[in-house]
Amino acid sequence: MVRLHDGNVADYWTALEGVSHFLYLAWNAGHDRPVSLLELEMQAEVDKYVASYWLMREQLPGRFPSELLSVLFERTRIDPRLARGREAMYREASRYAEKFCRRLEQTLRGAHGESGGEVLAELRRFYRLTNARKLAHIERSV
Repeated sequence: MVRLHDGNVADYWTALEGVSHFLYLAWNAGHDRPVSLLELEMQAEVDKYVASYWLMREQLPGRFPSELLSVLFERTRIDPRLARGREAMYREASRYAEKFCRRLEQTLRGAHGESGGEVLAELRRFYRLTNARKLAHIERSV
């Protein structure tokens, strides 16, 4: 079994982001709701954090992946060639996702690494919120 590590995390996140975008667009289309690019990118960042957290906990039981927030939100750089003038929007999506994930991490730490019903309920609520409500929820929660 290949574990998630520095050499494969970028490819893992690229694939995960594509799946996140597809599922989020499909869910919102099924509920006849528009989706902004900011919202799509923010949700993908949250999905990358949560999926990576759970995968790392599965691969290394008993170890909390404390470096995950830093690697995902602080060390990641936006490629201007790919962003095509939307760097500010990507930074904003990342900033909001980081705030949400930092709070989520406190809950995960409190649950001693277990996903628990509280975390899943919060993720489900967040997923279903509109963009404006997601942003307000994050700002209220910080």
